[in-house]
Amino acid sequence: MTPPAREPALYAGVEAGGTKFVCIAGRGPDDIRAEVRFPTTRPETTLRQVLEFLREQRTRLGEFAAAGVASFGPVDLDPASTAYGHITSTPKPGWAHTDIVGPIRKALGVPVGFDTDVNAAALAEGRWGRAQGLDSFIYLTVGTGIGGGGLVDGRLMHGLVHPEMGHVRIPHDAADPFAGACPYHRDCLEGLASGPALQARWGRPAEELPDGHPAWALEAQYLALALANFVCTLSPRRIILGGGVMDRVALFPLIRARLQALLNDYVQAPEILREIDAYVVPPALGARTGVLGALALARAAAEPPRPS
Repeated sequence: MTPPAREPALYAGVEAGGTKFVCIAGRGPDDIRAEVRFPTTRPETTLRQVLEFLREQRTRLGEFAAAGVASFGPVDLDPASTAYGHITSTPKPGWAHTDIVGPIRKALGVPVGFDTDVNAAALAEGRWGRAQGLDSFIYLTVGTGIGGGGLVDGRLMHGLVHPEMGHVRIPHDAADPFAGACPYHRDCLEGLASGPALQARWGRPAEELPDGHPAWALEAQYLALALANFVCTLSPRRIILGGGVMDRVALFPLIRARLQALLNDYVQAPEILREIDAYVVPPALGARTGVLGALALARAAAEPPRPS
C-alpha cells in the first residue's frame, strides 16, 4: 500500500511594520491558513500579540518548519553580532534596540529568517511575483518612508549593514522650496518624496491630491533621479515600485518618461530604450508583498544554504 503523500511544510511569517504588524501561517500566496494584523504599539505588547498568534496556530495547524520576520529598520543582520535580530537606531519611539528574532525563536524552536521589510518584499516578488526568473532587480517602497532592497546575482543585498536606498542624496529641485522631512538628512530621497514629505509640502495627504496636481510631476522627478542612480550603480534587470504613494497609478508613466530622459540613451539596453513599461512596474503581490516576504524568508531559512 502506498503511504499517503506528506503534506508540504508549514511556515510562519511576521511583517513588522512601523504602523502595523501582520502575521500569517501558510505555505505561499495561494495557501494562507491564518492571518492577523494589529497596530504597532509598545514592543512588549506587540510582540506578545505576535507570540500568541504563532502559538495558537502551531496548536491548531501543527509545527512550523521555520519562521520569517520582515522588519522595519534599521536592523542588525549580522549573525555574528550580539545585536543580531534587533531593530537598532529607529526613530520610532520605544522600539530602538528591540530584539524581535529572539522571542520568536525561543517560542517556536525553529530557524527564523530575518531581513528588512523591503529586502523581504523583494524576495517575495522574486519567488512569486514580478521578478520571477530574474537574478538582479530592486524593490523600492514609497510610503510613510522610502526603503529599497533587492537581489544581486540571486542573493539579497547585504554588506556593511543593509541597503538604505531611501536616504540617498539626490538633487533638490531649485524651484522646490520645501526643506525636506527626514529627521536625519532633511532633503534625502525620503525627505523629499515620502508620503509625509508630500503632505508637509502641499498641506494635504497624498491621496487627496488630484492627478493633475503639480505634486506628481515633482514626485516623479525625485523618484526618477533616484532610479537613474540605481540603474547606473546596481544595473537591475527590473525595478518594482510599491508602497502607498505608488497606489497613484498615474505616477508610473511620469516616472518612466523622466527616467528615460535622465539616462538620455546612455544605458543602451532595450529594457530602458523600448520596454520601459515592463521595466518599472508595480508589485504583483499587492498589499501582501511584505508579509509574503516574511514567508519567503521562512522558506529560505528552512532550505539548505547556497554554496558560496
